Amino acid sequence: MIEVWDFFGIILLMANNFTYKEQRLNVGDTVTINYRIKEGEKERIQAFKGIIIKIKGDTENNRMFTVRKMTRSGVGLERIFPFVSPFIESIKLEKKTTGTKRSKIFFIRNLTEQQIRANLYKRKNA
Repeated sequence: MIEVWDFFGIILLMANNFTYKEQRLNVGDTVTINYRIKEGEKERIQAFKGIIIKIKGDTENNRMFTVRKMTRSGVGLERIFPFVSPFIESIKLEKKTTGTKRSKIFFIRNLTEQQIRANLYKRKNA
């Protein structure tokens, strides 16, 4: 869902969240995407678990989102998924973010996993 803000006649489009099967996903959320891959004549489902770092596109047809994950060797891997792809089997929300208010969180590229958890998933001290 794109939020539209009107300031003095200037319309700003905020593309920092979207809805997938009645589930609202924001930039910074940790998701698992089950993606259907065709290899030759065989077809399999591959899970890609990572953090949504960017959502771009202004209509449903050209909307895409970028997910970043850290591999076991510590290398960051980013993958761009089209929103209306027929190969997306499901998107499961693993963890909701609490600490980001940005539409693109490219700053996590230079952080370790521990620093990312500290910045995105802050706990309330009550």
